[in-house]
Amino acid sequence: MSPKQIPFDFDHRPALGGEDFFVAPSNAEAVAWVERWPNWPGTALAIVGPQGAGKTHLAHVFQAQSHAPVITAPILREEGADGVLERQPALVLEDVEAFMGAGLEEELLHLYNLATEGGVKLLLTAKTPPARWGIALKDLSSRLNTAQVAEIRAPDDALLTALIVKQFADRQLGVDQDVLTYMLARMDRSFAGVRDLIKAIDEAALAQKRAITIPLVRRVLEHILEA
Repeated sequence: MSPKQIPFDFDHRPALGGEDFFVAPSNAEAVAWVERWPNWPGTALAIVGPQGAGKTHLAHVFQAQSHAPVITAPILREEGADGVLERQPALVLEDVEAFMGAGLEEELLHLYNLATEGGVKLLLTAKTPPARWGIALKDLSSRLNTAQVAEIRAPDDALLTALIVKQFADRQLGVDQDVLTYMLARMDRSFAGVRDLIKAIDEAALAQKRAITIPLVRRVLEHILEA
């Protein structure tokens, strides 16, 4: 089955590394907000969703669009708000919940204020909305609670199937529908899960010089579960 034969009509966006980000109902709202940059109503956009839903992947789409660097808690601690903001059009702050537990609330507040003054937009990724980040600093809480929130839900069968077929096709591999059905019922249902499973299946098929069949996929899944 090739990407042209996928019975789903997905749009896609290029991401860093040349990967495709498929737009589906589970992530369409977040994609729409990313594409509105820099015309966001406030300083920050918070993209929230469960682990593996594609927050980092969409952040890479935003990076390709805005050339924004990714700022982690260690980077903010080392460089400070003034350092990370220097001559940047936007910033990506990954896993913002971690900033709260790292004693960086004061620095994050300073960063937010400087970004607002300079017209720099902040893309934040997190598992939950700002109201659930356990922010102790009242001024920071009030500012982050004004952020626009866009949720990415866990990918559904249609989106996972499109991702699986695309990644097999990128490796010049075909896969039958019965194999897809078997995989969907048993795999880690996340973007990262798709990537890791396809890589493992490809390596096993090459090593054994075999076609991609249900028995092959079963053995790969068993090995992943045992690891």
